[in-house]
Amino acid sequence: MQRLKIINTHYITHDVKRFVLEKPEGFEYSPGQSASISLDLPGWENKVRAYTFTSLQHWDHLEFIIKIYEDNNSVTSQLANLKVGAELLLHDVFGTIKYKGPGVFIAGGTGITPFIAIFRALFESENMRKVALLYSNKTTDDIILHDDLMKMLGPAYKNVFTKEGLIGFRERRIDRKFLIENIGHFEHRFYVCGPKKFTEEICEALVSLGAKPESLII
Repeated sequence: MQRLKIINTHYITHDVKRFVLEKPEGFEYSPGQSASISLDLPGWENKVRAYTFTSLQHWDHLEFIIKIYEDNNSVTSQLANLKVGAELLLHDVFGTIKYKGPGVFIAGGTGITPFIAIFRALFESENMRKVALLYSNKTTDDIILHDDLMKMLGPAYKNVFTKEGLIGFRERRIDRKFLIENIGHFEHRFYVCGPKKFTEEICEALVSLGAKPESLII
């Protein structure tokens, strides 16, 4: 177990907060990986949760982007109250989504977080060709790192909003019909991350449209 000191923290949307942490010497991880973390507070040390790195290995700090839930009994509500100088407990690092080549990325809400590190790594290496993103949120206020995503992906980045009527946007879901309209063929590799139901429904629709199950990275 390692202690990670918070060196900066601030909200980047109304309910999503960025945490910048000191990076232990020799610490290694790769884009798409997550860490098992708990709070260094009495009674909270064993309440371990998984959060995805949004920073890159060569950075001199670690970064996590975490959705905060208002329930006072939730880990994130306690996390939100921590100030600079407080410490988190890192238990281990494990693999989640690994980049396996160009494809279509489909994210729901904070499911974008493992993709952020992958996109940052690809952008730095000038290797963003044939990479596209479909990103579903309730409203524009829920988009995480919109400007960064636009810079990295340009026209290959498409937002979908499920709750709010907006000028220039229709309230839509990423469902079978949407996939047919927005993806020319289904021989791509697909990366899918989001709430469990979202991920299951997207994968089921993709396979029904001809995507090979082995081409789905979830």
